[in-house]
Amino acid sequence: MKLLRYGEHGAEKPGLLDNAGLLRDLSGHVDDITGDVLDDATLDRLRALGPSELPIVEGEQRIGACVGNIGKFLCIGLNYSDHAAETGAAIPEHPILFFKANSAIVGAYDDVVMPRGSTHTDWEIELGVVIGKTAKYVAEAEALDHVAGYCIVNDVSERHFQNNLTGQWTKGKSCDTFGPTGPWLVTRDEVGDPQNLDMALDVNGERRQTGNTSTMIFTVAQIIAHLSTLFTLHPGDVITTGTPPGVALGMKPEPVFLKKGDVMDLTIEGLGHQRQRVDIDA
Repeated sequence: MKLLRYGEHGAEKPGLLDNAGLLRDLSGHVDDITGDVLDDATLDRLRALGPSELPIVEGEQRIGACVGNIGKFLCIGLNYSDHAAETGAAIPEHPILFFKANSAIVGAYDDVVMPRGSTHTDWEIELGVVIGKTAKYVAEAEALDHVAGYCIVNDVSERHFQNNLTGQWTKGKSCDTFGPTGPWLVTRDEVGDPQNLDMALDVNGERRQTGNTSTMIFTVAQIIAHLSTLFTLHPGDVITTGTPPGVALGMKPEPVFLKKGDVMDLTIEGLGHQRQRVDIDA
């Protein structure tokens, strides 16, 4: 099942993408796609609906972030062995955790707007994990039972802000629009094994990142189990799980960062497509 949110920013409505690629309105059944409706019982109720019984949404629609009212936006850094190698970083002993401000969250096709003074804005395609059931001290073997579904996240990063402004990575990760999420949430029953998904990101039609979630250092289950020993994961929390190689920061001989007018295209197997045009704050 592919759940999504459509409409103007801040006024999105819940929707479902049917097998024919038609957008169906879910507002007669749930108020929004938020943590409140991501438990297994509610997802089963929505899954039981006949898509043909749901109204078709006509016309061009903006697609918002696939989850509304995200609680925690949690990010795992350096979690692909081949990405760690390209940056010259050591393999971490435990998942590296940082937070991304929720104000960075936008839809999959919204513009990415570089902040004033940005010269090192970079791309990062990532598998997003959406929590559906409260997780506290969860065993690795049971961790995936706490997942509602998966989505694409572009963990856009301003590397100068991240590495040179003193403090945590959050400074370079949390700029407005730096968290495109979606276009839809694919429920876990349709995804199967989250550790075998092909990923790709293009900039201006040229391939920059090619990877597979099989090269994660810490699996989705391991990440959930680890985080749940530190704090409670709640329905509607989103975890981005790291990026494969091919980011601008790792380019040789010199990085080529994003500039105004660039276009990023992202795909993850079974999870759809994102596209963002790059602009810059006046």
